[in-house]
Amino acid sequence: MAIAVALVLLVVGSVIFHLISPWWFTDIASNWGSIDFTISLTFWVTGAVFVAVNLFMAYCVYRFRHKAGHKAAYEPENHKLEVGLSVVTALGVMAMLAPGLFVWAQFVTPPDDATEYEVVGQQWQWSFRYPGNDGQLGTVDTRFISESNPFGINPEDPNGQDDILVKDPEMMLPIGKPVKALLRSKDVLHNYTVPQFRVKMDMVPGMVTYLWFTPEKLGSYDILCEELCGIGHHVMRGRIIVAEQAEYDEWLSRQTTFAQLNAQSAPVPASGQQQYAVCASCHGQQGEGNPELNAPKLNGLQSWYIERQLKYYQQGIRGAEDDDPFGRQMAPMASMLNNDEAVRNMAAYISQLPITDAPSTISGDAARGMSIYNANCAACHSPDGSGSWATDAPRIAGMSDWYMATQLKNFKAKIRGAHADDDYGEQMVSFSTAMKNEQQMNDVIAYLNSL
Repeated sequence: MAIAVALVLLVVGSVIFHLISPWWFTDIASNWGSIDFTISLTFWVTGAVFVAVNLFMAYCVYRFRHKAGHKAAYEPENHKLEVGLSVVTALGVMAMLAPGLFVWAQFVTPPDDATEYEVVGQQWQWSFRYPGNDGQLGTVDTRFISESNPFGINPEDPNGQDDILVKDPEMMLPIGKPVKALLRSKDVLHNYTVPQFRVKMDMVPGMVTYLWFTPEKLGSYDILCEELCGIGHHVMRGRIIVAEQAEYDEWLSRQTTFAQLNAQSAPVPASGQQQYAVCASCHGQQGEGNPELNAPKLNGLQSWYIERQLKYYQQGIRGAEDDDPFGRQMAPMASMLNNDEAVRNMAAYISQLPITDAPSTISGDAARGMSIYNANCAACHSPDGSGSWATDAPRIAGMSDWYMATQLKNFKAKIRGAHADDDYGEQMVSFSTAMKNEQQMNDVIAYLNSL
């Protein structure tokens, strides 16, 4: 009797939980209402089977419970019952599968007027490519991927010269226009998912998959990776902004094309050297740093990282927090570089300074730090701490340890990395929390000092 009551309560509780549950679909923002219908139909079919099977079990447990002097009847076959169950089961399976097949046929058949764009996934970032005025995307190949050509566009393909490159996790689409997303992975299996659009598709290395949809509501929508792709899977996030056509066109016109990227003049380190004279008063003539002035060591940092941080200071992404007094000091210094060329020249000069050893000021258990580092940091910053342009992770081995300790604390306290446009800092906020206390931070830094 108790088991029968428990089964009935299980059914009643499940139904009530479904009715009052806060976990429902978000409002749909695309044309794929048919996907919602298919999922709901599947839910109702499986839900009805769940209720029927459990209530039947409860009935059987109670109706055929043990009674003294009663003997069970053995009936090995019941042709009528078997036919009935087979028919009901077949109808249930058809009800679940048939609508899905029709929806899938629509999902893989984009309309002829759909505009193509490309989504590139890598650990643990999103980037995007749009066709230029010719309306065609250029060909790509992994052998062309480099620091100066991160998308791997074929430089000999004329269709790729006007391709618009967005190396940023935020992209934009016009409202009411069908679009076809071509999906490509640089490294491992990823999955491009926009829950509000009800679209998702695996991104398989070595091949191009696709999906299509029509954005129907203005707003900002999360891009998620729904395929476990490594330690940083949880921070691989992006955004789609659905905007009016005019706003979309204006945003697209501000992005860099492949031809413009290639046409950039090489930086002039000598010009950067002249500008660096102001910086040397704090950071040292050779970029060796000065802890007394809270100026970290700069030599050894990659030019692309220096350039990004200078622009962050100029744009208020860094150095605007009240709890970051030293960052606030840097912001006006960075603003003295009045154009992108000056920033590139400065970064080029600093990156070619001879690398010097930073004195160790923090002690810890290097062996334990190695374990923490390899589990949380090495995938981006490389096992030897030299960093990698491919993961946008700077060199950290041999850098000012006191500065790294300060920045880890700033990330953990969200003094740094909380700005909406600091996508890489947002990832570091997450990883800094993996170090539960200051001692673990010191252990990691002690290990980096040993490299």
